[in-house]
Amino acid sequence: MRELAFYWTGEEKISSRSVLEDFMIVAQRKPFAEIKEMLKGYNKVLNVGCGTCVSVCLTGGEKEVAVLNTEIEMARRLDDEPIDIQAHTIERQCDREYLAELDDIIEEGKFDALMSMACGVGIQFLAERYPLIPTFPAVDTSGLAVNQAVGWYEERCRSCSECVLGWTGGICPITMCAKGLLNGPCGGTNKGSCEISNEQPCAWFRIWERLKGQNRLDAIKKINTTRGWKNQTPRDLIQPGYKKPAKMLK
Repeated sequence: MRELAFYWTGEEKISSRSVLEDFMIVAQRKPFAEIKEMLKGYNKVLNVGCGTCVSVCLTGGEKEVAVLNTEIEMARRLDDEPIDIQAHTIERQCDREYLAELDDIIEEGKFDALMSMACGVGIQFLAERYPLIPTFPAVDTSGLAVNQAVGWYEERCRSCSECVLGWTGGICPITMCAKGLLNGPCGGTNKGSCEISNEQPCAWFRIWERLKGQNRLDAIKKINTTRGWKNQTPRDLIQPGYKKPAKMLK
């Protein structure tokens, strides 16, 4: 897990909120077959959208949540496995202040599972707030961009484009594990801590605890493939229905 520091050399004083608003995260929706597989066996689900970055990049805003819910309802109906899938979009999922508005909705809804259309950071915040409810990602975070400004941030998502949070209890092993291990801990784990420091929790110990609390320890047996070094040139993400302009202004 890396800590990121950005320094502002100008005279203007910027609040932490304005810094977050300048922080742009790009994501794309997961393949529908993968989303459908994650939700298998869950019959009452709340799909939570995010009104900032993923909304701007046309992936996880109110409209995209409604479209995905419709697709899921139709697919489950065709499979003769109806699902009660509801929707709610908040201002942003990476801010606990806005997540609080979900408390009553989730308590009253008695949902089997939650689904997030936010970036990897938002998904993890949602999973942390409701640790006993399985939380599944409906998008893959694929890129980060930030304006230079004052701030200190704890990294939660490395934009791997292959999000595994649905199988790891909403805890990212790529960022939270010092070695980025995808299939369980190394031999250096020690009483819940990482071998590099007693102050650094072992990511896989936390994942095991989270999955145990959800009665989903079988998920830890899923073998995740290693990440390949690919697309090392600057990546483009063009959403379905859009295309790159023929001429770009310089």
